[in-house]
Amino acid sequence: EVQLVESGGGLVQTGGSLRLSCAASGFTFRSTDMSWVRQAPGKGPEWVSGINNGGGGTYYADSVKGRFTISRDNAKNTVYLQMNSLKPDDTSVYYCNADINYRDYVETFWGQGTQVTVSS
Repeated sequence: EVQLVESGGGLVQTGGSLRLSCAASGFTFRSTDMSWVRQAPGKGPEWVSGINNGGGGTYYADSVKGRFTISRDNAKNTVYLQMNSLKPDDTSVYYCNADINYRDYVETFWGQGTQVTVSS
């Protein structure tokens, strides 16, 4: 069974930092591209950042570029999102995504999410 468990969210003031973690199990983590997606109240999901299976390729939405850093530890089956210089607009539920390759298709799995609230 695929499991993605996010942690590290919380309440922080503007300009503060948080580090999100996503512990993965139930699939071959080292072969899987991972990403973070967020959803603010009343809004649709917004892709935030992605990392390829080896960790050599990282990608960011313009809204977080230069402030957020995605990384992974394939030995620990964990992906991280370091968030610095946080703004109130970053307030959202943050979800970890795994794009798992099967023989004929790719399926995206979501974690349960972790709340990040940035106060002004």
